[in-house]
Amino acid sequence: MATTIKPVIIQPSAKHSATIIFLHGLGDTGHGWAEELQTIKPTYAKLICPTAPTAAVTINNGFRMPSWFDIRSLDKNSPDQDEEGIKAASASILAMIQAEIDGVDGNPGIPATRIILGGFSQGGALSLYTGLTGPVTLGGVVSLSGYLPISETIPWDNIQKPKILQCHGDADTVVPFAFGLQSSAALKSRLPASSYSFRVYRGMDHCSCAEELSDVKDFLDDTIPPL
Repeated sequence: MATTIKPVIIQPSAKHSATIIFLHGLGDTGHGWAEELQTIKPTYAKLICPTAPTAAVTINNGFRMPSWFDIRSLDKNSPDQDEEGIKAASASILAMIQAEIDGVDGNPGIPATRIILGGFSQGGALSLYTGLTGPVTLGGVVSLSGYLPISETIPWDNIQKPKILQCHGDADTVVPFAFGLQSSAALKSRLPASSYSFRVYRGMDHCSCAEELSDVKDFLDDTIPPL
């Protein structure tokens, strides 16, 4: 799955030494999170907010919208997940990450350990999967109101172990809090305690809040500190 719409890119205001790639949720675009993230990112970090290709989404009666992969059910026990689509979307994000590592437009490359991959909802799900299964260890992964998809296909004995911040509202009516808890249990049992954090926001629905954004800012500052 190739990203066909030009991503929103916010260049650093200081010397470029880190990159943040953030993936929007279902039906949104790269513009949806760019402005908010610009206010909390380090000055030396480049921010890339791509837009997913437009595709039919089963759970929305086949309506076409920006979507990283098809969502066929919101039943956490349902085996009917779009494994092919998730893996194709992950490959497109990995290509974006590799471009940052190799260097873009004549600029020197950024080490994988200075790259943060994050996302909201469906984008958060894709970020978790890609951060665990990709060929390089990223500096960190941020998942907001997301979950870990196709976990049964993950080679758990050979995963990457980046620092991970997983956030979820306990009143989420779109991606149920139970999804976040289930994913948290899987991650917590397989990652070092020092590299994994699960933050819960009381009363928060499928959205963000000032406390969550503050936690994300702290995670970015700690994970990709100034050089």
